[in-house]
Amino acid sequence: MDRNESARSFRERLELSEAPSWGPFTNIQLDDGVLLQFAESPVEIQMQRYTFMVDDDLFDRAYRRLCDAGIEHWADPQMRRPGETNTGHGGRGVYFRDPAGHAIELLTRPYLTLP
Repeated sequence: MDRNESARSFRERLELSEAPSWGPFTNIQLDDGVLLQFAESPVEIQMQRYTFMVDDDLFDRAYRRLCDAGIEHWADPQMRRPGETNTGHGGRGVYFRDPAGHAIELLTRPYLTLP
């Protein structure tokens, strides 16, 4: 995994600015203050799934960039509906892989709403 490539990919998809990085980490900060730190692992890491809630406008722009870049994407986590988005839970969603091979999901509505 190239930490800089992975961080760049997230910044582009989620329209984020660069954050100060230090030591072995390349950092990005999400709008809600969450800091994601990317580091190159000395061992192979099994694929993980990460989900990001985005608004409808950002979803449209991110999806357009996925399509324009020819990035393979799916409507479902089993990756059986290629080239589609889903409309589950009253919103939209799409799955794709980041440069490190992790499954990334963009959603416009949460799966459930807690009271």
